[in-house]
Amino acid sequence: MTDDVPVDRAATVLLLRDTPAGPEALLVRRGGGLAFHGGAWVFPGGRVDPADAVPGGDAAPRADLAAARRAAVRETREEAGLTITTDELVTLSHWTTPPGPVRRFATWFFAAAPAGPLDVVVDGVETSGHRWTGAADALAARERGEIELPPPTFVTLWLLREFASAAELLAHLGGREPEVYVPRMRPVAGGVLSLYAGDAAYDGAAHDVPGPRHRLSMLADGWRYERPPP
Repeated sequence: MTDDVPVDRAATVLLLRDTPAGPEALLVRRGGGLAFHGGAWVFPGGRVDPADAVPGGDAAPRADLAAARRAAVRETREEAGLTITTDELVTLSHWTTPPGPVRRFATWFFAAAPAGPLDVVVDGVETSGHRWTGAADALAARERGEIELPPPTFVTLWLLREFASAAELLAHLGGREPEVYVPRMRPVAGGVLSLYAGDAAYDGAAHDVPGPRHRLSMLADGWRYERPPP
């Protein structure tokens, strides 16, 4: 299928704070009137603006990443009222919206545990609410139908469950290359599969072909993320 929707650059930030029960992530609720995931709970973020480019900076793709970092800082301030620095950002992953939606984005995901105050103030337009939440709690709330999570947010929270502290996650991320997700959607009985590189069915094989699994199963009876062992 040909898709003529342009792909905009974007950035988002998994903001973390530690609690006795483990790390919590900041989720903000997108304004209900927004065309892309309106009403969903996401990490603060948005489109990279021309002003986010670094004048006289590095050539692409380093310039693209530098602009995304500046956008992440700006969007965190605009959407959540929090001040972070580019030095606090650790690269987490990169997601490209698959063909189909009216808006598509190539989004850098970052993680940070801000050193400054964490008094969140939503803007009332792009964001209409916020919550600090443990990853498992957010996933359970989605399962109960209480909140909507876009697939990249769901997968990121699923991975966060594995870590006992923000520092542990940031150290893990600092020791590896960011994972790149270019989803391929596959309708199946009861829902849709979002297939990622490394899945046995990613290049067109039947969805139930034997082999490694790297996919998000978005089925009527629940969502489940699977990935190959490290």
